[in-house]
Amino acid sequence: MIPVPAFLSNPERFMAFSRWAAPLFGGIAVLLGLAGLWYGFTAPEDYQHGDTVRIMFIHVPAAWMSMFVYVCLAVASFLSLVFRHALADCAARAAVPIGAAFTGLALVTGSLWGEPMWGTWWVWDARLTSVLVLFLVYLALLALRASLDDELKAARACAILALVGAVNLPIIHWSVNWWNTLHQGASVFTKSGPAMTSDYLIPLLLLSLAYMAAFGSLWLVSIRGEVWRRRADAAAQRLARA
Repeated sequence: MIPVPAFLSNPERFMAFSRWAAPLFGGIAVLLGLAGLWYGFTAPEDYQHGDTVRIMFIHVPAAWMSMFVYVCLAVASFLSLVFRHALADCAARAAVPIGAAFTGLALVTGSLWGEPMWGTWWVWDARLTSVLVLFLVYLALLALRASLDDELKAARACAILALVGAVNLPIIHWSVNWWNTLHQGASVFTKSGPAMTSDYLIPLLLLSLAYMAAFGSLWLVSIRGEVWRRRADAAAQRLARA
């Protein structure tokens, strides 16, 4: 098995892998997404939430992915900071806008779902506030990267901020247990098993896998684009010195 640092230090191996993996993940995402949407729209109304329960199939996977992408970002940032691998920094940089998009989607759909259930679009409770903080960290990473022209300084500064921001992940996960909150607690990954029927569990899991496959495809494509951009910059610098 190739050690992770060695793999990340070999862009050619990554480019060869991502060339076929990105479209494969994209195709899987489309198939799973279509199946999940079909099951979701044919699911019966919930006795309490009514038709608004269908927002769950978009909101919950987005919320899960907002945290999963940040975990990927934090791991890539750690490898970039410790091992100084350029490809790890490319991976970290590419993950930020995708994670911000998932987190923004989670916040918007959460508000759409919360208004008919809670009677308000927003409450400053622990879960919602901590997810908003996550979104702001993503935006801060985008702004920090854009504000620094030096690639090495930008990589180091963003890696440090990303690792500091990872402290928020356990707060998001355990917020509904640590504090009083209007937000519903875990209903899928519980000690006694899922607390929902298959009518809702199947489309939820299908769309969650679709989101994950879509992230894999988008992430690989974005990393490839970042690699090509850096190669073009390096070539331009060589021509300028010639």
